[in-house]
Amino acid sequence: MSGFDKDWLALREPVDMRARAMPLVPQLAGILDKRERPVVLDIGCGTGSTFRSLSKHLPAGVCWHLLDYDPLLLAEAERRIGKRADVTFRQFDLNAIESLDLSEVNVVTASALFDLCSAAFCDMFAASLVASSTGLYAALNYDGVMEWSIVHPLDQQVADDFNRHQHYDKGFGPALGPDATEHLRQCFGSAGYDIAIASSPWIMGPEDEALQVAFLRGLRRPLVEVGLLTENEIQAWLQFRLDKISESGSSCVVGHTDILALPRF
Repeated sequence: MSGFDKDWLALREPVDMRARAMPLVPQLAGILDKRERPVVLDIGCGTGSTFRSLSKHLPAGVCWHLLDYDPLLLAEAERRIGKRADVTFRQFDLNAIESLDLSEVNVVTASALFDLCSAAFCDMFAASLVASSTGLYAALNYDGVMEWSIVHPLDQQVADDFNRHQHYDKGFGPALGPDATEHLRQCFGSAGYDIAIASSPWIMGPEDEALQVAFLRGLRRPLVEVGLLTENEIQAWLQFRLDKISESGSSCVVGHTDILALPRF
């Protein structure tokens, strides 16, 4: 799987926290509150943002297991969270997710992960959770929406090209990209799970200038790789966007959705 830089993750974390669909969290807390020793497994944990976002809203006594393939991100997660009896850290390749023992796990959590995963990966993953009657809370799955408060003629082409690139292989086979939440809904819905989905858009305003700039600069490579816009068109569009942030306080919305899938008891 493609790695992420800890500085990028730190930059996006405040916007991620604002974006989360908080109405889903009491439902998650409720299922854990029914367990004598609730266990949450956070996959693709990065620097521990999901833990920081959710732990204060969940029942006391939840045991967290944080997994990531990148040892540098795991080390940063441990540094930021600190040594705690209720949190463990483990390096793990999610391509081997079928080997995980979920027998004592009540809910698997993940953030900004499943839009990078293939349909085959999600099918296998869902089957593993269903077999152990484990729930899923998957937040911040990109949904294909990308809009700016100040319009440029190439905005729709840029969004279309980026969405096309989101289906490229990100380490787990051809990625679902904007189709991830719907695919998960079908996987768990067909297994009889209760499903709740809510919108969780990034809304980046002038106060998020650093994130907007990093996001825009990160678009260059996908646009070049798709190849439907010329280098000059890409550069002109990016320069327009960067100028509008500093000159006019341009804002940007990037759509995401959260899904909560819980087994029926």
